[in-house]
Amino acid sequence: MGALGPVLLEAAPSAALRPYVTRLYAFREHYAVPVTRSEPAFAGVVLVLAFGASMEAGGRRVTAFTSGLGDRFTVTRTAGPLEGVEVLLTPFGARRLYGVPMRHLTNEVLPAGDLLGPADELVERLAGTSSWRHRLALTDRLLRERLAAAPELRPEVPWAWARLLESGGRVSASALAAELGWSHRHLVARFHDQVGLPPKTAARVIRFGRARRLLSSGAPIAGVAAACGFYDQAHMNREFRALGDTTPGQIRPRPGGSGGAS
Repeated sequence: MGALGPVLLEAAPSAALRPYVTRLYAFREHYAVPVTRSEPAFAGVVLVLAFGASMEAGGRRVTAFTSGLGDRFTVTRTAGPLEGVEVLLTPFGARRLYGVPMRHLTNEVLPAGDLLGPADELVERLAGTSSWRHRLALTDRLLRERLAAAPELRPEVPWAWARLLESGGRVSASALAAELGWSHRHLVARFHDQVGLPPKTAARVIRFGRARRLLSSGAPIAGVAAACGFYDQAHMNREFRALGDTTPGQIRPRPGGSGGAS
């Protein structure tokens, strides 16, 4: 998922959060009629600390919620009014913040309180803070406090994840296992715990995300398919349908137009 509604303010996380949080958004949305969206799979974890009307996400009615990594798009439906702060976590930030194996969140949308304990007090504090900048600062501080108290993770899986990101998902699981001196089975088990997806599936999501970014910049479809390691354009089309409920042609800006879907 990206930001749920119109972004009122965007912030980079503080230095202590940067290994675990990629972005924070203050948002507000309110539509005259319900809006249904297909949120694409992406290489991260969403935490939404919102208040107002509930929304439907992944078949659940939620307000403050989180979702794990997945190998499919997520359908959301909202009318609002809904506002709050959205946090984009790395898998390892979510693993430390929630304290549960990430496989329990795979392709799931869960109320934030199920993983953070009672979330009402935090959400009430955000609702009682009128400044968007102060809401972001409050969220940043509370996340720092919780992560500081969480056990550290061993570095091997974050290293393997960084290799996958750097390669755009083109490093094989067997190569990662060999570099770590692990068996393939052990690598998969550790990824299920700290990421929520096996390395091969994680690589698919990363490759899809890279292809989306390239297409959004105007790169030609055939060139993107080759650069990202798809077998052919038909393979890329299937992946875009499965992971994003869209096609490469809908992402790539049209000449003379305002651009494709985001």
